[in-house]
Formats: sequence, structure tokens, C-alpha cells
Amino acid sequence: MSRGADENAIVGINWGSSKFRAYLIAGNGEALDEVVTSAGVVGLDRDGMTRVIAEVAARWPGVSTIYASGMIGSNVGWVQVPYVDAPAGASQLRAGAVVAAIGDVELKIVPGVACRHDDGAPDVLRGEEIELLGLAALGTRDGLVALPGTHTKWVGLDGGRIGDFFTSMSGELYDRLTGQGLLASIVENEASDGDAFRKGVAVGRAGRFSLGTALFGARARVMRGDLAKADAASYLRGLLIGAEIADTIAVHGPLAGRTVPLIGNAPLSALYSAALESVGATARIVDSGRACLAGFRALHEAHDD
Repeated sequence: MSRGADENAIVGINWGSSKFRAYLIAGNGEALDEVVTSAGVVGLDRDGMTRVIAEVAARWPGVSTIYASGMIGSNVGWVQVPYVDAPAGASQLRAGAVVAAIGDVELKIVPGVACRHDDGAPDVLRGEEIELLGLAALGTRDGLVALPGTHTKWVGLDGGRIGDFFTSMSGELYDRLTGQGLLASIVENEASDGDAFRKGVAVGRAGRFSLGTALFGARARVMRGDLAKADAASYLRGLLIGAEIADTIAVHGPLAGRTVPLIGNAPLSALYSAALESVGATARIVDSGRACLAGFRALHEAHDD
């Protein structure tokens, strides 16, 4: 083992659509080494995936157990791994993992999780389950958790298991709406916390108009001088996050007085923290890498039910 000998070390890979992140994880849960590249699943054919895994195996020879989570187990990955049904913890995810060989390297591909809401509508997650297992292993086994991102997840943990959750595409909506089209013409800065952001959160949360109507209203505010162009990105981001907050309250009840862990990139998590603060909640930002390390160890050490 080239980067710190540890006979109990494992490799944990989070292989998403656009990024590849692999950890060499010691028996005590510490990262001995890490590889981060832009070799996401959607940009690779099967030969490309084989090369990526071969490079990892060559970097960390002697490690016999490799776990891979994320889109590598989807219909655009190496093999489609069926979801396990919520509630699901480490034991269920370990049992649902599929052993696969990518080239000459054997690894266990972790399933995602599926749930159904009270109205019967389905939802799915894939990749986030490792961070959620890690959060539970680090001591947060119950309550509401948010994972801000392109497709933000709001998840209920129950006794360390992933329970009911829902997904919002607000991150993707923001990226697309501010990247091209009518709203792109009013955006000139990055979104940040402040009066405009919190006004957007309040409007989005109130839900007086549909989100489509409220989004066009952002342009009207700029055109009529009610919103400075420099603040438009912050207002738009607030509007979208505010609508998420409204959905969360509808599903999970009032947020005032609650502490909500956030697992995601720091700038976006800071905005979610401000939005939660505006409704009386307290956010606690959790490092994604630390959660991943703990999650892969929890998966590896899980016992069958």
C-alpha cells in the first residue's frame, strides 16, 4: 500500500456525473490519500471508466476492498444498481451493493435509495447516501438534513436510517435561468447573503404567486428600479431557496428552533444557512469529505440485519 500501510484500509469512491473523488481510508476513518479529477461518468465511455479505475488500483496496490457510489451505479454508469427502499441504513445499503469488475479491478457498487411520499409520488437519491451514513456515524442519527447542490435533497434521518426525502432542482434552475434566456440579462454578480437575498427568500417562502410568476417578477423589479441589477442574482437565488423552505415546512412542519445540518459546498451552504436563519432555524455546516470518509467506513463495518 503506497500511501501509508494499513491492513484495514479501504477505498471509497464517489463517482458522480461530472466529478470523480476517491479516498484511501484508514481503519480509524482518516484519509490516507485522495484523488479528485473531472472524470465524471457522463464524460467517459467504458474504456475511459476502466482506465480511471486502473489508475486508482495502481496508486493504492494491496487494497482489496473498493466501494463506489454515485452515478457509476446508474443507467449512465458501469452497471445499473437497483435502489433500496427507505428507510435504509448501512446494513441495507451494504446488502444491496453489487459486485462488479471494471477491467481487472473488482469493486462493490453502492445502491441509491428510493422513497414514496404520502401522496405516492416517488423520489430517488444516488451518491448522497454515503454522506448521510457518515453524518449518522458522526452522531447525528435523527432529524432533518439538507444537502444543497444542483439537485438539493431534504432528508429525514430516523435512528441513523435514511427515511423520507424530497429533491428540489432549484440549483439547476438557477444555473440555467442565469446562464441564458431572459433572466440572464439582469444578472451580473454572484449571489450572496444580504437584504436582496433575504427578500427573495421571503417572497419564495410566502408562495403568493407560482414560482414561474415570481421568477419573471424578478426581471420586472429590475426593469422598474425596485431591484438593483447588482442584487438580482442574490434575489433570484433567495427566491428559489425560499420556495424550497416552503416545501420543507409543508412536509416537516415549522423549522423555528430546529438545527439543520447542511452537507454541501461551503458558499451554497452559507446561503441555505442564511435562509434557515430567516425562519428561526439554526444551520450546522458539515464538511462533505469528512462525512464521506465516515460513511464509507460505516458501510464497510455494517452488520447484516
